[in-house]
Amino acid sequence: MRHDKSQGAPAKALREQILKAVGEYYAAAYEEREFIPGQDPVPVSGRVFDARDMESLVDSALDFWLTSGRFSEEFERRFARWFGVRECMLVNSGSSANLIAVVALTSPELGERRLKPGDEIITAAAGFPTTVNPIIQAGAVPVFLDAELSTYNADLSQLEAALTEKTKAVILAHTLGNPYDARRVRDFCREHKLWMIEDTCDAVGATLDGEQVGTFGDIATVSFYPAHHLTMGEGGAVMMRSPRLRKIAESFRDWGRDCWCQPGKDNTCGKRFDWQLGGLPHGYDHKYTYSHIGYNLKLTDMQAAVGVTQLDKVDDFIAQRKANAAVLLKELSRFSWLALPSEIEGGKSSWFGFPIRVLPGAPITRDRLVQELNERKIGTRLLFGGNLVHQPAYRDVHYRTVGALPHADDIMTNVFWIGTYPGIGAAEMRYIAQAIEEAVAAPSLAG
Repeated sequence: MRHDKSQGAPAKALREQILKAVGEYYAAAYEEREFIPGQDPVPVSGRVFDARDMESLVDSALDFWLTSGRFSEEFERRFARWFGVRECMLVNSGSSANLIAVVALTSPELGERRLKPGDEIITAAAGFPTTVNPIIQAGAVPVFLDAELSTYNADLSQLEAALTEKTKAVILAHTLGNPYDARRVRDFCREHKLWMIEDTCDAVGATLDGEQVGTFGDIATVSFYPAHHLTMGEGGAVMMRSPRLRKIAESFRDWGRDCWCQPGKDNTCGKRFDWQLGGLPHGYDHKYTYSHIGYNLKLTDMQAAVGVTQLDKVDDFIAQRKANAAVLLKELSRFSWLALPSEIEGGKSSWFGFPIRVLPGAPITRDRLVQELNERKIGTRLLFGGNLVHQPAYRDVHYRTVGALPHADDIMTNVFWIGTYPGIGAAEMRYIAQAIEEAVAAPSLAG
């Protein structure tokens, strides 16, 4: 058995030396330099970090506490306060956050409002698969709304048409960080006693009339993948105001157990051996009593340690994304054959990416333009899965649609997006506009 002497003076002094050396390593290994058009790549996303992030990661590694711990607790507390909700529960990805958000609604503790197999959840046809997949995995039926071609969010005018007696919830993402009218969705859900889940994985820092998106519904989800507004490498969070929902969500995250003790702690409830639940004998260890069919979706403290220092920079990250988008709006407005995104009244996007739609009659197709940009080292992405009903994964899935989804098909065929992440700036944005001009004038097109 090893005796922990990490709090002793010799160990603390060594830790300080190690962290100082990490800062020196960062200064030696990474440098800022000016962008060179045509030579340097313009990626759609990337991790943006500094010496403090690296030092925090190593600080956590020296603890050798490999599950959730002190950094996780600090991040949950601080991020909930920044986000504007009471509860933040970390998980290992944004996709896991969506999974927990949906399956938490299947808990018997929710009584008549619990989600059951065959119930319906309204969602968007044009989007990312893991907003929709948890609906299917929970045994429910996705009901797909078409998209708007201005914001690329779901067409909220179709909500009433999507509603049936089986509808139990609505889960919609704020597409590429651009807010939809969350108040309208909230009012619709309240009127019909539905759960509202806001997928804010791409929308941290986006606001509606000054209020953070993700604070309008019952549950919100966040991703900390490197492409997102702040990173832990992998990671995500489930956000909510209700301690009751927090307890249910935590149970599903932590193997389905009934116990709510943090890792490494016992008997938080004070009656660990005095419970009687289900068909178990009285006194059966509460740590091994399971009230849900759960998973293990926790993240490590090393990931949270990066998140803690990233959180100090998140406001600057969001400001840079907005500045990049403003340059793009100005630079690309001269191309009349491109449709640029718009924001709803009162909405302020945090611009996970900048979507562009190639209009009918354009001098170049979407696919060719994407190829030309990539040849010029400008990264592009399509708008996730396009119209998801055409994806092979959903071939045998039972779902409903509201109409024929023509706008989702348009997105699938004509829309792409480029990066706005804070590792790039105005010079890269101007180069993108220049590259679009060059792409249209390319010999293969002009000939």
